[in-house]
Amino acid sequence: MRRGTQARSVLGIVLAGGEGKRLMPLTADRAKPAVPFGGQYRLVDFVLSNLVNAGYLRICVLTQYKSHSLDRHITTTWRMSTLLGNYVTPVPAQQRLGPRWYTGSADAIYQSLNLVYDDEPEYIVVFGADHVYRMDPRQMVEQHIESGAGVTVAGIRVPRKEAHAFGVIDTAPDGRRISQFLEKPTDPPGLPDDPDSTFASMGNYVFTTEALIEALRIDAGDSGSVHDMGGNIIPMMVEQGAAEVYDFAQNEVPGTTDRDRGYWRDVGTLDAYYDSHMDLVSVHPVFNLYNRQWPILTSPPQLPPAKFVLGGRANESMVGMGSIITNAEVHHSVISPDVQVAEGATVSDSVIMQGVRIGPGAVVRRAILDKNVVIPAGVQIGVDLDRDRKLYTVTDSGIVVLGKGEQVVP
Repeated sequence: MRRGTQARSVLGIVLAGGEGKRLMPLTADRAKPAVPFGGQYRLVDFVLSNLVNAGYLRICVLTQYKSHSLDRHITTTWRMSTLLGNYVTPVPAQQRLGPRWYTGSADAIYQSLNLVYDDEPEYIVVFGADHVYRMDPRQMVEQHIESGAGVTVAGIRVPRKEAHAFGVIDTAPDGRRISQFLEKPTDPPGLPDDPDSTFASMGNYVFTTEALIEALRIDAGDSGSVHDMGGNIIPMMVEQGAAEVYDFAQNEVPGTTDRDRGYWRDVGTLDAYYDSHMDLVSVHPVFNLYNRQWPILTSPPQLPPAKFVLGGRANESMVGMGSIITNAEVHHSVISPDVQVAEGATVSDSVIMQGVRIGPGAVVRRAILDKNVVIPAGVQIGVDLDRDRKLYTVTDSGIVVLGKGEQVVP
């Protein structure tokens, strides 16, 4: 099948209704896929970029929880050519099957099957919206078509001793057919070709349309189901012998380096979110945002270039447009657009979001500051963790987190 033909027969569905409780306070005012990342992006931009770079240009983004900023971002940023029938559209809970919200990810798709009937795709790519990675999904779709499976699940190799934190894929001796789908097992199975590793599910699936519709109908009639894709639909299709795994290590993305090849992070916790940002700012980044052959796309704000005045400087850092560093020191940090760091202030090992103001002589260390936080002159964040724990959110690893517009105690 030619790629152009394949692209027209594929519908993308992005599951973006996640509440993201473990990312509080960053998700107090927004859905998890709308959380800013990497200075100018939103988490949802990574999955959409992967699909669009692969030529899959008909994409439905299923939303639910506090979705306004997510809906606005998608509709203002992800504009496809309507002349060619392409679109990226947010789809809120429509209550087509009664006065109820989505009860799970599988129910979200079941309630939205009108999208499938309208588009009539042969295959449906169902991807999550809150991971940081590059992937060419065409290669996964091609394997799925060749295999004849009902569903193909993307698996990433992780050390077996760490796999208990994930949904785990156990394969048959051929290394392809899925024999079990285990949720956070205490004794994860090894791989046929690597007993010390196991496949963790990436939450990315390719379905043959008929197989998905049938599985969703069966699941909808099961009163004991929680209607979850990973918890119910995939195990059901595994029992039917209709599921195969796609090894993410085989995925070849144009422009990747040996250092960032195969990078994938689930930023489900504040510490993971912070660590993923620190991956961006090393001299040879673990995840390279500067790959022009497979760009991460977004719509940056219309602001002038960043400015460094009166000896202001930043090293091992990313600084967004419109930011002004005035006789201040920024080190190993991600500075979003429209941030001001005043004279004598220091910022280190931190993630600073749009609109933050850091006053003269202030100190910010190992912190995440959400939008529009104002740090008054001389205030220290991340220096006295005992004090910070009484006032703000502090993670297990000692990262101080201030939510959107949160007031700072002098």
